[in-house]
Amino acid sequence: MNMFLDWIDVGALADIPPRGSRVVASPLGDIAVFRAADDTVFALLDRCPHKGGPLSQGIVHEHAVTCPLHNWVISLESGEATGADRGCTPKIPVRIEADRVLIALPETLAQAAE
Repeated sequence: MNMFLDWIDVGALADIPPRGSRVVASPLGDIAVFRAADDTVFALLDRCPHKGGPLSQGIVHEHAVTCPLHNWVISLESGEATGADRGCTPKIPVRIEADRVLIALPETLAQAAE
């Protein structure tokens, strides 16, 4: 059984600035879609594991984002806090097709959104 339903198109890669993000509403809550300087794209719930700060408003550097509230650094690859900080924000599957960004939600949430 596939745990993910269809991939959802959330926009063009060009709509996300390099070292920036875009917020997508979902049944999970807001999802932050990040574009690193090397054009790698990541998606995380837009919630820092520390105090729930909006990661989409943080500074993207390499494959990490610094939360704007308390400077926690979150790996975009894993959602894990780095350094001495501990915590994790859920990672959302993301892929690029024909310069379009697609994300996948867990099947139960995707069905609820229909």
